[in-house]
Amino acid sequence: MPSVPNTPMLTTQGEIAAGAHISLKGNFNFNSAYAVSNHVAVLANGAFMQNEATKKDVKNKSIEIGGGYFNTFGPDNNRILEIYAGLGSGKSDRLFRQFDDNDMVIGTDHQKANYDKKFIQVNYSSKKRSNLRLFGANFGLNYGTALRMSFINTNNFYRNGVLQANEDNIFLEPVFYTRMILSEQVQLQYT
Repeated sequence: MPSVPNTPMLTTQGEIAAGAHISLKGNFNFNSAYAVSNHVAVLANGAFMQNEATKKDVKNKSIEIGGGYFNTFGPDNNRILEIYAGLGSGKSDRLFRQFDDNDMVIGTDHQKANYDKKFIQVNYSSKKRSNLRLFGANFGLNYGTALRMSFINTNNFYRNGVLQANEDNIFLEPVFYTRMILSEQVQLQYT
């Protein structure tokens, strides 16, 4: 169950980064990070999804904690490298429905599992500002990329009420993002 990777762009001790993400499918994520020193940070992330539709209902909850290293470099120290690792756990509940030609339900597949997650992530970003003129105002733009690898193990995986063999999966998530600087404290990110 992938969640939105945390891309805090930390540069100095004491910085806090927090973000909230919402999708049209009912997926809500929060990300937070705190720089405990000039090169070490801690992360906390969470996700919640509840999407009910005719053919499929999906519910998912997860939480992650982690830590890692960050450093600035480049001619003006405006480039950032971040390397994080962490652990998480969650619950997934999915219900799939099959219909006949008269739109009558002829079958269901209910999958329910708890899962554990381990992840590693590398972020590269630049605080070198480009400008965007929008509605008569100039907004700074920052860019970045993240590559995240998550290792997920299911626990107590039930399919239609019958205990199944647990599954292991690996997710490789490349992310590219742009941030528009609305103020020094508030930025709008497009991923």
